[in-house]
Amino acid sequence: MLMRLFVVIALFISVAYASVDIELALKQLHNGETTLVRLPKKEGVVYEKVTFEKRSFPLFSIAGDKEHLYGLIVFSYYDKAGKKTLKLLYKENGKEKSQLFHIYLKNGEYKKEQIHVASSKVNPKSKAVKKRTAREYSEAMKLYHSVTPKLYIKEPFILPLQSTITSEFGKARVYNGSLKGYHSGTDFRAPVGTPIVASNDGVVAYVGDRFYSGGTIIIDHGEGIYSCYFHMSKYDVAKGERVQRGEVIGLSGKSGRVTGPHLHFAMRVDGVQVNPLQFIELTNKELLKEKN
Repeated sequence: MLMRLFVVIALFISVAYASVDIELALKQLHNGETTLVRLPKKEGVVYEKVTFEKRSFPLFSIAGDKEHLYGLIVFSYYDKAGKKTLKLLYKENGKEKSQLFHIYLKNGEYKKEQIHVASSKVNPKSKAVKKRTAREYSEAMKLYHSVTPKLYIKEPFILPLQSTITSEFGKARVYNGSLKGYHSGTDFRAPVGTPIVASNDGVVAYVGDRFYSGGTIIIDHGEGIYSCYFHMSKYDVAKGERVQRGEVIGLSGKSGRVTGPHLHFAMRVDGVQVNPLQFIELTNKELLKEKN
């Protein structure tokens, strides 16, 4: 009788302390970068989301993989270096459960960049311009924090053009001697009229002219993933249109706050601006299984 009771208690302890096997593509990364969490599908377990401080990262499935769920974990440029504690929320046989795991964030040590543009593009004094930029910022944040519960992408990401990189992600931007933030994307050399292609399948979420980013196209790839194409001179797509990877969406230009013609390419994930090239390298390798 005592032996049977001991076995029952031992089994209960084993179940009570059972943990989910959380796989991380990267356990160490820099501020402004992305990692991927992979979770095995288990009978009786329903995964809900991953949280970090006040942020919430959705979990999704990917075509061709019936054994796992995935989550993209992103850190802002402004996140400080150090050990970060995240929480996986899930239900097991109907009971709410959670599990902690850790990621180590390193300082990207991004360089500074001196830029000279028209003073009206640095500190606009016009009330109309200030009202416009505030409205455009609010609209952009609302869009970037919208999560389409469907993943459109099926193949690896590609770059929007093949050209020389003229400015990397993360550089501190010093406009006319005044620090105004950091470079939120990657700049590619692109003479006016260079064809720009969609980096992956998706739906056009925005097309229009903005004060700072000029001619702008934003593509929603689903599950909170957005790619952005700034300073365009011509649009070949409309809002709400489905686009395919490699499809020409417009032509490069020199609109907005620029020193010359180029393409500014950026990525947003769950509202957070991330290093687009690091994001593409990670997802192509760990999520979309890029073939070498």
